[in-house]
Amino acid sequence: MKEVRLFVLLLLVSGPFSIAQSKKATNPPAPGFDLAGSDARAVQIADEVMAAMGGRAAWDETQLIAWNFDGVRKLVWDKWSGDVRVDNLHDDQTVLLNINNDMGRVFRKGEELTTADSVVKYVRQGKRNWINDSYWLFMPFKLKDPGVTLKYIGPEPTQIGKPADVLQVTFKNGSPMPGTRYKIWVDKKSRLVTQWAHFQKPVDQQPAFILPWDDYQQHGNILLSGDRGDHELTDIMIFSGLPGEVFSDFTRTDLSRYPAAK
Repeated sequence: MKEVRLFVLLLLVSGPFSIAQSKKATNPPAPGFDLAGSDARAVQIADEVMAAMGGRAAWDETQLIAWNFDGVRKLVWDKWSGDVRVDNLHDDQTVLLNINNDMGRVFRKGEELTTADSVVKYVRQGKRNWINDSYWLFMPFKLKDPGVTLKYIGPEPTQIGKPADVLQVTFKNGSPMPGTRYKIWVDKKSRLVTQWAHFQKPVDQQPAFILPWDDYQQHGNILLSGDRGDHELTDIMIFSGLPGEVFSDFTRTDLSRYPAAK
């Protein structure tokens, strides 16, 4: 009888710790995530969102992604290397850059730019575009990114009345989006993000916009949503491989020639 009691006691003592360790291993925060400033309920919901989107392993194994941001830009991103291609659709401009080292090349108005100041200017612009456009598509996977602080606001329905849990997302100085704030609605049942609101400053009471996250589709092993109400993210494709010219040749590449993951 003593052995049984000891076994139960060990389960009670080690159980929560083991579960916490398991959850941490399943979706560990990125270095620089504000774990101390985030509350436990918000972190738990972020992990549930990651699982609903396909899981951390599936996200980490996703390498090559292409999409069209609202008819303004086409982007291709190699998550593993940091290489990004940005084709601006409203003018003759292509930026090939690496987001990890901020090095890149620029093609503009029929020729490659060679002046250092101009190259730096447009490479920085290309990276800002990538930060914005990738967040619009991949935000649910980035809730535990560097510089992010998560707070649980509480239950609140979306604009169409769907029950949801609401997270507040803020960014510390030094992060890619300092001084901005989001509210994220997470569906009570599916645990998918179904709405977001953007506040340009943390103190703003009224958001710059409130938009839905609709039309989730399977791409490879993850789910992605492209419907933002008045804005659309289209031509979403995930590839297991692409030729190196995509990130080195200014000629616009027809990606439809290459098989996308289903």
